[in-house]
Amino acid sequence: MATETCQEERTVGRIGGFVRRLGPTWLAGAIAAGPATMASLLVAGASFGYTLLWVVVLSAVLGTVGQYLAMRLGLLTEAGIVAVVEEHLGSFWAWVLVIDVVLAAGLAQLAIMLTLADVSATIVGTAGLGVAALSDPRFWGVTWAVILALGLAGGGYRVAEIGAKLLVSLVVLAFVASAFVVPIEPAAAAGGLVPEIPGVGGAVVAAGVLGGAVHITLLTMQSYTMRARGWTDDDSDIATFDVVSSMLVAFGVFSLAVFLVAASVLPGVVADPSAIDEIQAAEALGPIAGDHAMWLFLFGLWGAAVSTLGGNTIVPPYLLADKLGWEQSVEDSRYRAALVVVALASAAGAFLGGDFLQILVLVLAFGLVGTPFALAVILYLLNDPDVVPETNSWLANVGGGVLFAIATVLAGEFVLEELEGATAGDPISAFVIVFAVAMVLAIGGLLGKYVREN
Repeated sequence: MATETCQEERTVGRIGGFVRRLGPTWLAGAIAAGPATMASLLVAGASFGYTLLWVVVLSAVLGTVGQYLAMRLGLLTEAGIVAVVEEHLGSFWAWVLVIDVVLAAGLAQLAIMLTLADVSATIVGTAGLGVAALSDPRFWGVTWAVILALGLAGGGYRVAEIGAKLLVSLVVLAFVASAFVVPIEPAAAAGGLVPEIPGVGGAVVAAGVLGGAVHITLLTMQSYTMRARGWTDDDSDIATFDVVSSMLVAFGVFSLAVFLVAASVLPGVVADPSAIDEIQAAEALGPIAGDHAMWLFLFGLWGAAVSTLGGNTIVPPYLLADKLGWEQSVEDSRYRAALVVVALASAAGAFLGGDFLQILVLVLAFGLVGTPFALAVILYLLNDPDVVPETNSWLANVGGGVLFAIATVLAGEFVLEELEGATAGDPISAFVIVFAVAMVLAIGGLLGKYVREN
C-alpha cells in the first residue's frame, strides 16, 4: 500500500513538474486571447451571427500550426529569429522583419492601452467614486504606462508569463460557462462552417479574427520566450505540448465560447454592431451573470488587457536587442531602457479617439497583413539545411503552406476593402495599402532569393 502511495506521489510530482514547465506559448496564448481577439469575436458574432464560425475554427488550428513552426525554428537554432535571419539571409532582411514586427506590435500596444484606459475609467465611473480625474481615460493611460514600465523593468519575462497563465485560464472559464447557458442554434452554427465572407465589413472582421491567432508578434516572440526558459531541441516534447495545450485547446475553447455566445445573444440585442461598445457587449454574459454581466465582462476585459499589454510590450525590445546584439534580459541596461520606452510610449494610446472595440479589430487585421512575410521567413529557414539540422517534413510544409495561403487571402480581402478608403483620402487606409505593397515586395524578394540559391 505504501509503495502504491509513493508511486502515486511520484506520478503527481512528475505531472506537477511538467505543468510548471509550461509557459512560452501560454504567453503567446494570453496575447492571442486578449481584448483585440475578444473584440473581433464579439463584433463577428454580433454583426454576422454564425457566418464566420469557419474562421474561428481555422484560427485555432492555424494558430497552432504557426506556433509549432516558430517553436521548431527556435528549438533547432537555439537563437532568436532575428539573429538567425541576419546570419543566413542578411542584415537587410533582419531589419525588414524587425520593422514589420515593431509596426504591428506598436499599433497593437496603442490600441490595447486605449482599451485598458477606457475600461479602467468606465469601471471607476460606473462605481460612482465621484473623482473626475479617475474617470478620465488619459489619467489611466499614464498610470498604467508607469506601472507597466516599473513592473517589466523590475521583473522581466516571468512577470508577464505568470500573469498570462492565470488570466487566460480565468477568461476561458468565464466564457465557457456562458456557452453552456445561452441558446445556441446547432443548425445555424453548422452553416457557419461553410467558408463565406459576408457583406460590407466582413473582410476586416474575418481578418481580425484570424489575426488574433496568426499574428506576426506571436510568431516572432516564440524563439525568445523559449530561450528565456532555456529550452533546446531536447525539450521538443514539452514544447509541442505547450503549443497544443495553449493554442489549440485553451485558445480554441476560448474563441469558440466567445463567438458562439456573441452569435447567439448579441444579434437580437445590439441594434448597430458597427458601433457596439463595452456596455452593449456585456449583454453576451447576461444569460449567466444576470445583473452582474456588465461587471463580469468589464473585469474580464480589464484582465485580458493587462495580461496582453504586458506580453506585447516585451516583443519590440526582444527583436531590437537581438538585432543590435544586446542581452535580452533586464540585467542589460539597454534592454531595460527599451522596455521602459515601449511601456511609457504606450500611454499615447489613451489619447486616441474612437471606439476601442472597432480599433482593436482594425489593428488585428493590420497585423495580419504583415504576417505572411514572417511565415515566409520561417518556412524559408526551416527548409534550409544550413540553418537547421533537421529540415521540415512534408506535412509541416503543407501545414505552413496552407497557413500562408489562408492568411494571405484574408489579408488581401481586408486590403481590398481599404482601397476605397485610400482613394477617398483616408490616411489610415492609405497607410494600410502602402504597408501591404511593401510586404508583397518583401515576400517577392525573399522568394526570388530562395529560387536563386536553390
